[in-house]
Amino acid sequence: MSSIETMLQDIEMEVKLTERYLGKDRLDERVMAAMKQVPRQQFVPESVQSWAFYDGPLPIGLGQTISQPYIVALMSDLLNTDANDTILEIGTGSGYQTAVLSCLVNQVYSIEIIADLANKSRARLKSLGFDNVTVHHGDGYYGWSEYAPYDGIIVTAAAPHIPKHLVEQLKTGGRLVIPVDRPDGYQELIVLKKRANNKVDIQKILDVSFVPLTGEHTTTR
Repeated sequence: MSSIETMLQDIEMEVKLTERYLGKDRLDERVMAAMKQVPRQQFVPESVQSWAFYDGPLPIGLGQTISQPYIVALMSDLLNTDANDTILEIGTGSGYQTAVLSCLVNQVYSIEIIADLANKSRARLKSLGFDNVTVHHGDGYYGWSEYAPYDGIIVTAAAPHIPKHLVEQLKTGGRLVIPVDRPDGYQELIVLKKRANNKVDIQKILDVSFVPLTGEHTTTR
């Protein structure tokens, strides 16, 4: 069985292998500390717990996956968080990315479209002591306007386009980290930075592979 130390070493190796895409050879130390702090084995089914620290995605049931640790760390790093930030997550899944974010910021609001996953993740996060997290069952395409604007928004499923509602709910200076479909059938991880007057800068990071964002509105703008 791999250890969390091995997982961290694998993440560091992946960062070096993708350095030319990232523009750096290491991730924020706060992010790596959060990855070390969160017990990934508690966020995967018992049947695959022996693979919990493997640097790859794992099934969590209902056609969903827990992302590769490297991708979780990378997306957390790309948000460029501060300790006082409020973050919105679209796609709670098992709650692993949620937990990592909770170690980095003041408050995480997370939306999950599959009721069973939302309920289980809410209970799991509470039992593990991640108290600065609120999980909601719903369609994340529209975001969560009640607590907007957010310092950052992260989407853990591939969208056909960048939802305008999420951009609207970002603070000026905030970041949206999201995998987006490309016309050629592949996906790319994008960082959108919101500037004044609702202008945005978009940076394409690297190719990725995520489960699709679901919901009745994902095919419309």
